[in-house]
Amino acid sequence: MPRPLLLNAFEMPVPVHQSPGLWRHPEDQSRNYAQLSHWAREAQIIENAGFHGLFLADVLGLYDVYGGSADAALRGGVQVPQLDPLILAPLLAKATSTLTIGVTASVTYAAPYDLARRFSTLDALTDGRIAWNVVTSYQESAARNLGLGQQLPHDQRYDRADEYMDVVYSLWEGSYADDAYVADAASGVVVDPEKVKGAGHSGEYFDVQAPALVAPTPQRTPFLFQAGASPRGLKFAAKHAEAVFFSGPTPEQVAKWTAGLREAAAEYGRDPRSIKVFTNAAVVVAETSEAARERLESYKQYVDVDAALALFAGWTGVDLSSADPDAPLEHVETDANRSALASFTKMDSEGAWTPRRVAEFVAVGGRGPVIVGSPEEVADELQRWVEVADLDGFNINACVRPADFERFGRFVTPVLRERGVLTADDAASATSRTTREVFGGAGPRLREDHAGAKFRFGS
Repeated sequence: MPRPLLLNAFEMPVPVHQSPGLWRHPEDQSRNYAQLSHWAREAQIIENAGFHGLFLADVLGLYDVYGGSADAALRGGVQVPQLDPLILAPLLAKATSTLTIGVTASVTYAAPYDLARRFSTLDALTDGRIAWNVVTSYQESAARNLGLGQQLPHDQRYDRADEYMDVVYSLWEGSYADDAYVADAASGVVVDPEKVKGAGHSGEYFDVQAPALVAPTPQRTPFLFQAGASPRGLKFAAKHAEAVFFSGPTPEQVAKWTAGLREAAAEYGRDPRSIKVFTNAAVVVAETSEAARERLESYKQYVDVDAALALFAGWTGVDLSSADPDAPLEHVETDANRSALASFTKMDSEGAWTPRRVAEFVAVGGRGPVIVGSPEEVADELQRWVEVADLDGFNINACVRPADFERFGRFVTPVLRERGVLTADDAASATSRTTREVFGGAGPRLREDHAGAKFRFGS
């Protein structure tokens, strides 16, 4: 029996997410990024297409590495201007019935006590349909403008993030007994103080003693995503993540990350299969293979090369503005997104990456593959990636937004359902289910083998 497939739509509340220049395509509506009606309609398209979730990316600075300024990013609208996905999340949940909403938020720039309250609020207002993509952030521009002056070193960010997670687990899992909030009119008691305790955390980076401000919500701890495949990032994911999002150009490359993740999870005493693995893919589909390839060629006429290289520079910390466009890239260690740089320099056996090849690749679909073809061909390729890379699902990226999501639902979803990898009643069965139940298949709470479970009240 084929493995069930999990699908997220990979989005960001910006005019340009992963395909610089494609905002100019006549079918693209992303210039309306600041309108609630635009996002409500897109969320409904995604839900109707059979997706399980909407995964919202976020960054906290401008892409200002390329050419030493943000000019190329601004001209090309590369993830700027942007809205705050935490504020958008409950509005998207309200516009849909079953769609889970994953929100990226950085542990580097938000105090854990404050962010814990925000996610508890989101979990309550969405009836548990919320997920948190835990990131440490990789932009120097964010560090400068949010008070650090410069980024913490890459691995130190993850050391700090480990302690951060201990704090939020203490708040979400350990502050309140399940029956602490009673709101009993007869006794006049709202919260039973005997069933509340403080976080009691004193560590290297944080001192948080008080209990959480929000009583237990449907999931308590939001479902936890993590994105990134550096060795330190994989170690962090193996301990904390319930789902991991990789981006790589080949399934063989992603397979190496998946294997490393599952091995590390077992070392933490976790069931390696309990962590769901997603990878990024853009899909260009039409009734026939020829029509799909013609559509892809039509996309390429809108590509913005400078903006694509500005996006690459922001991801990796490497400025290619003065590089020989046809010279192979060499791997260098940076404190930016190391897995992004490795995708283009260390782990591709198909040939050398050059600045020209990087620009062409990034400009349509970002860092993952562009899967092009008829509905059957696209389904075949998705299933090949699942088998080769040992995946559980995909974060599907739309080049033309939201048209490519609608086309996925019209062309690809029926084929996946016919093959039994995406059941026709997915949406109906997800009604009133939390994100953890949709993606994990069990109850709304953290598994017993998860690091956060040891912080539970009374443990």
